[in-house]
Amino acid sequence: MNDESQKEKLRQHFARRVTTQARVVLDTWQKIHEDKSLSGAHHGEFVAATDKLVRYAQRFEMAGHADAGKKILGLLADWPADTPLEDALARQIQDAIEALSRSTLRRTDLDNTEAPHQFRRTPVYIALANQEMAGRLIRQLEFFGFRASAFSSAEELIEACALHKPETILMDVNFGDAVNAGLATIEQLQERHDTPIPIIFMSDEDGSIETRLRASRCGGEEFFYPAVDPGQLIEKIETYTHGNTVEPYKVLVLDDSRAQAKYMETVLKKAGMTAHIITDPMQIIHALEEFSPEIIILDMYMPGCTGMEIARVIRQQDRFHSVPIIYLSAEEDVSKQLHAMSLGGDDFLTKPIDPKHLVATIHNRGRRARSLLALMIRDSLTGLYNHTHTLHLLDQEIVRARQKDQPLSFAMIDIDYFKKVNDTFGHPIGDRVLRSLSMFLKQRLRKTDHIGRYGGEEFAIILPNTRPSDARNVLNEIRERFCELHQPAGDREFNVTFSCGVAAWQGESSQALCERADRALYDSKNAGRNCVTTSSE
Repeated sequence: MNDESQKEKLRQHFARRVTTQARVVLDTWQKIHEDKSLSGAHHGEFVAATDKLVRYAQRFEMAGHADAGKKILGLLADWPADTPLEDALARQIQDAIEALSRSTLRRTDLDNTEAPHQFRRTPVYIALANQEMAGRLIRQLEFFGFRASAFSSAEELIEACALHKPETILMDVNFGDAVNAGLATIEQLQERHDTPIPIIFMSDEDGSIETRLRASRCGGEEFFYPAVDPGQLIEKIETYTHGNTVEPYKVLVLDDSRAQAKYMETVLKKAGMTAHIITDPMQIIHALEEFSPEIIILDMYMPGCTGMEIARVIRQQDRFHSVPIIYLSAEEDVSKQLHAMSLGGDDFLTKPIDPKHLVATIHNRGRRARSLLALMIRDSLTGLYNHTHTLHLLDQEIVRARQKDQPLSFAMIDIDYFKKVNDTFGHPIGDRVLRSLSMFLKQRLRKTDHIGRYGGEEFAIILPNTRPSDARNVLNEIRERFCELHQPAGDREFNVTFSCGVAAWQGESSQALCERADRALYDSKNAGRNCVTTSSE
């Protein structure tokens, strides 16, 4: 073997090391991207990971990775250590990250010329007998910011799960060389993990109760028979990813005993909740306004007033009318407990409190309260905020922007020729397009941004602390990517575009701001659609 062939063999052997390091950089960026307020804590980690990537890539002559890494390092020089990352610089780094992600495509993705906007830290694994469909799914998933891998054998899948536990697995029940081999593989996999992996099963041939039961028993969350198109599968995959991790419950505790209140705070924080304690009942109004709790725990008997009286005051405020109130007392008289709950309470816990009982009660009440709230403020089709709540959030963000003297942008989006989509492909496909855009926006905007379905095929986006030029750039990038997404319709595919209007808050009311964004949207329509226009007023 000559020197050149040895060098090539070595390069191929270590290419995986470069790719792995590139994914370390992508994963670290994901941490920063999720919460820029904590980005300073990851500064050193990001710099070190990128520097290591550049050294590896240069050593093994992987120019794409090296160039992307050097560009990131150059931008990081403008980011002081231990300081939050500013939005303008973050957008430049995101461009470099996209260049890196294009160089980090897996072997199964080589026919895809575009890379995802954003990788999740944990992958989605795909084990389908139909390799063509697996590749198609991967390309679609990447548009939505997922990192996906397809496998051709059970052995490869098991090995990959041992190295990196996936967020979810899409599994054909007949994946492998025998009937129900996919089920057997999952049963083997689940035994190796302390917590089960969510599995989405597919079957073209067997939808029997026996097969469904076996699938359910080994962690099957969904079972599709007959198999469905990629659009529906992606919606289900998104449901079982960490992107939907439940936010900690915000619990307000009012107890005149400081020791008891601190004990409650400790128990709640250990359970992953956000607790705020007060010991003076006269501070309740201020605490409600500042903390906006999802659950309230009240001591029954306090100097100057009772928990029942405080509950009545709380219930007089419409915004807290449905917030669960849990009484806390040594009172064991059931009739008095029932009377207390008739005056605004939802549950009654007796002292001394069993921490497990407390946490379970809060979870049960909190889950139900959130479900009811979602029915009131969210659109049932897309899961986005409804028209009324979107305007409420806009009012809140205007107040915040005025108080903090920060910019605020508001955008209106309208899907182009949506009526034609419904007329050509049917309303179920039209609904899927709406869900597709809503998921696309959720994946690519910040957690601090608010996305609402304004009505029909119109969407509204509130971007706090964002200049109109930055808002336009972000939304234009989303527009360019979304119009490349293939929308499945049976054995056909089509593309959809949208038009957008952006307006910067200039001190006016929310209604006036909406009207300016709507006029900018109208200008986009007049300009030929599929573009983003910023209000000139």
